[in-house]
Amino acid sequence: MNFYAIRAIYLFEMARTWRTLLQSIVSPVISTSLYFVVFGSAIGSHMKEIGGVSYGSFIVPGLIMLSLLTQSISNASFGIYFPKFVGTIYELLSAPVSSLEIVVSYVGAAATKSIILGLIILATAALFVPLHIEHPLWMMLFLVLTAVTFSLFGFLIGIWADGFEKLQLVPLLIVTPLTFLGGSFYSIDMLPPFWQKVTLFNPVLYLVSGFRWSFYGVADVNIGISLAMTLAFLAACLVAVWWIFKTGWRIKV
Repeated sequence: MNFYAIRAIYLFEMARTWRTLLQSIVSPVISTSLYFVVFGSAIGSHMKEIGGVSYGSFIVPGLIMLSLLTQSISNASFGIYFPKFVGTIYELLSAPVSSLEIVVSYVGAAATKSIILGLIILATAALFVPLHIEHPLWMMLFLVLTAVTFSLFGFLIGIWADGFEKLQLVPLLIVTPLTFLGGSFYSIDMLPPFWQKVTLFNPVLYLVSGFRWSFYGVADVNIGISLAMTLAFLAACLVAVWWIFKTGWRIKV
């Protein structure tokens, strides 16, 4: 394992975050704060508690997950797409750096950025609503697993994309709607029976539900199922990345 190469790529990607601090950190935090103001204060004051939790506090895990998913995908996809765009990907592939080391460095940097952002949003949420984390270790586990999984997914999107517009296609048209429809702002128990069953096919539901359970001990689905679904998606992304580097699809051709 070439740790010097991993460290070099990792630090380069992290340095890009500090150069674009307004876009990478400040903008998502401000956007999420607006959700707290609108949903938590304006709308939440007129809604009853859900599972014994005030509405403003109930939506915190969903909002963190929304930012975590979108930022993980964005950071990882742009990180690997830009070397393809400028042509430096071939220098990277010809260097004594294995595919595993490339994935670890890019995905590790993207996941680190997303985790930092998630913790900042969590701290920001404490300014608006009362928070209580019943299972902090589980909370960090879901935070890290989700960040790594969707950073891998973003890495795949960055390899697949052949234009900047495609980098935003999946997050805007697929991931964000699935997050909104995955119980981020409500419990699926509030839905009619038919739509409850339909929502169970939404993979984001299991991420949001497991993350919310770590806060308040309430969940729409069993915590074991949430963890299993997260690990299954992580395994699927790992297999896809392995296949891409094995075949050279969209990288060497």
